[in-house]
Amino acid sequence: MTPTLVIVPGLGDSGPEHWQTLWQHKFGAARVRQDDPEQPTPATWSARLQEVIDATPGDLILVGHSCGVLNIVHWAALTGGHERVKGALLVGPTDADFTPTYQAYPGVAGMAPVPMTALPFPALVIASENDPYASAERAQAFAEAWGAEYVSAGEAGHINVASGHGDWPDGEVLLGEALHAWTPPDVVRL
Repeated sequence: MTPTLVIVPGLGDSGPEHWQTLWQHKFGAARVRQDDPEQPTPATWSARLQEVIDATPGDLILVGHSCGVLNIVHWAALTGGHERVKGALLVGPTDADFTPTYQAYPGVAGMAPVPMTALPFPALVIASENDPYASAERAQAFAEAWGAEYVSAGEAGHINVASGHGDWPDGEVLLGEALHAWTPPDVVRL
């Protein structure tokens, strides 16, 4: 059985033209909707992610963007993960420990410090060389600490609608490669 994608948005819940929303509709993904998408905390956002995991049957692949990446890593640190989570695509991680980020978006400060412990499932960090919310060096440090593979998206901004990534075909290719690596050969993939 093909794993179900679980879309884990960041601040503002990824609008209608964001690649996460487009993937939700294209792949029939589940989605985490926070009660307050502007004021994240590890406990409240992790609790909602756990609710969605519990309510979604079968094997799961978490797909986080920006502060949604922080949601995933905090959830994993708080819960130890879940046996049905087979991997995570972690795109454009936000550095909640970086002063300019939380000065621009005060809500992000609630997710500091960023957990720097290995994830209990395979993960792929996809980051930009010129993301205003996390340097490439910091994203690489996250990937190393989390035990994740790292892929540079080049100079792609924050990998969101504002940086020209509504429909994101390169992301779909990376998702397909990750699914191939994380699932048994007899599983039908997206």
